[in-house]
Amino acid sequence: MNHRHIFTALLPGLALLFGTQGAVAAEAAAVQAASFPTAEVTHRTVPREYRLDGVVEAVNRTTVSAQTQGQVEEILYDVDDFVNKGDVIARLRDTEHRARVAQAAAELKSATAQRVRATDEYARVEGLFKKKNASASEMDNAEAELASAEARLDAAQAALEQAQEQLKYTEIRAPYSGLVTNRHMQLGEIASPGQPVMSGISLEELRVTVDVPQSVVSAVREIGEVNVYLPGDEVVQPARITVFPFADLGSNTFQVRLDLSGQVADLFPGMFVKTGIITGKKEELTVPTEAVVYRSEVTGVYVLDPDGDVHLRQIRVGRNLGDALVVLSGLSPGETVALDPIAAGVALKAQATALVQGGRDG
Repeated sequence: MNHRHIFTALLPGLALLFGTQGAVAAEAAAVQAASFPTAEVTHRTVPREYRLDGVVEAVNRTTVSAQTQGQVEEILYDVDDFVNKGDVIARLRDTEHRARVAQAAAELKSATAQRVRATDEYARVEGLFKKKNASASEMDNAEAELASAEARLDAAQAALEQAQEQLKYTEIRAPYSGLVTNRHMQLGEIASPGQPVMSGISLEELRVTVDVPQSVVSAVREIGEVNVYLPGDEVVQPARITVFPFADLGSNTFQVRLDLSGQVADLFPGMFVKTGIITGKKEELTVPTEAVVYRSEVTGVYVLDPDGDVHLRQIRVGRNLGDALVVLSGLSPGETVALDPIAAGVALKAQATALVQGGRDG
């Protein structure tokens, strides 16, 4: 049999077969393209920001000093240790202070006894004086002795309280919870009143200071909106904004202090953070964040045309708004993008397969 005639006879069937496969592939691609969520590229009113670097500071920064004299006997914390409020951070030798407390207590006991004797003597003389058996001078002496005894008792009580307070000062305590940043004394040194012992900072209250140009400081005063960009792409607004009422003579900038509310994780004094000062608002073309894909150095989105075909298009994006990205170029208002890039990529491959199959059919 002539093979040429056999192939010619089979051509209509083969064309029907391949044509059916191409149609099925095209239909499958269309179904896949319609099976994932989409969104429309729209304009949005977004704030205009002026970005500046700020420095994190601790609101509570303290150097704890000795309040009495004594030899450093124990240091319980070192640099980078966390200290709770009220914890003892260092101890001074308290032998002399305890002796002073004991002496003051003995003097108080003696003064108390003297006051008891003076009170009894006053009562005795007063009784005699009422019966005309004691002279006025004796009564005056009794009153003077009682007043003197009461004064000595008050002085002894004050001396005991002072000695007890000085004894308490031998245990140097943390004024708040925080981290130790510097240790100024070593074991065996003699501490004097006012001498620094340890420095620390609290992480419970932090703020950011930023130097703002004079051309922008008016926006801070009038609008009063500033974003603070923390590590991990977290954005917070300060609880309070303070603008210093004078400019630096060298840079002509105004210092602005941004108080943060609550403790912020992974934020420490001395760190740099970005701040965004709101200077106004404008219309920007935006695309949902989940629609943007990154392929090596290419940033793009899957765009659906009116016929339902999927295309990967390169775009240029700007500021991240959280749920959306500002589009600088590559898209037009009203265009439709895929919100599931993985599903859109599968649909694009199926679409390409259908086109290749259709080309073979042709």
